[in-house]
Amino acid sequence: MNISYYDFKNLPDQAQCNIVMNQGRVMNETTIDKLKYVLYEISYFTVEIIYNTANNTIAGMNVFQNKAVYSN
Repeated sequence: MNISYYDFKNLPDQAQCNIVMNQGRVMNETTIDKLKYVLYEISYFTVEIIYNTANNTIAGMNVFQNKAVYSN
């Protein structure tokens, strides 16, 4: 599924999570104390979901645009 960064950001939080969980590709994950940070690739942007492993909930989510440097 190709979805733009802006279309994704305009979706409700639950819909964003569903897309990431079902269609995202895990790029990296790190655990610090009781928080697990997982970076997913979606279309042309990345999403970081922060999981609280103590109570098995989502503690936060960050969405990043992937920007490339263009040279002329």
